[in-house]
This record gives sequence, structure tokens and C-alpha cells, in this order.
Amino acid sequence: MPKIIPIRDLRDTGKLSEMCGASTEPIFITKNGYGDMVIMSMAVYEQRMARLEMREKILEGKAQADAGQLIDGPAALKEIGAKHGLSL
Repeated sequence: MPKIIPIRDLRDTGKLSEMCGASTEPIFITKNGYGDMVIMSMAVYEQRMARLEMREKILEGKAQADAGQLIDGPAALKEIGAKHGLSL
């Protein structure tokens, strides 16, 4: 369940830091009863960004496959080997 706190709770930075460190989810900050900001620990942020980047790469690969831009495994290894001066 998401954690939602009012903006006035940002004054206690130590407590806020502890909440972020203990949570694997973002913490939502409200102002006058409406959503205003989202905060999270660096670990959660980095994990989410890595997941987003991986998702983008998978979708890019799927788009290439759907467009017929495929090469077989041995051909790919030869291309990589030639690019890096290796004999595979």
C-alpha cells in the first residue's frame, strides 16, 4: 500500500530519510489534500530506472524482430568477432 504524507512532514528530514530507506515504494507527498510530489530512496530509484531501461531495450528488440531485422546466432557471433578483432 502506498505511503502518503502531508508536505508539512518534510520538516523532519531524519524521519523522512528513515521512511524512504525502509520503503521499497515511493512516498507520495500531498499539499492541501492533493498530490504534489513523490520521493524515494536512491536504491529504489536506481532499481526502477534499471527496470525501465531494460523494458525499453526489450521493446526495441521486439520492434526489430517484428520488422524482420533478425540475424541468426552464428552470424551474430561472426559480426561481433569481426568488429572486435576476435576469431570466434
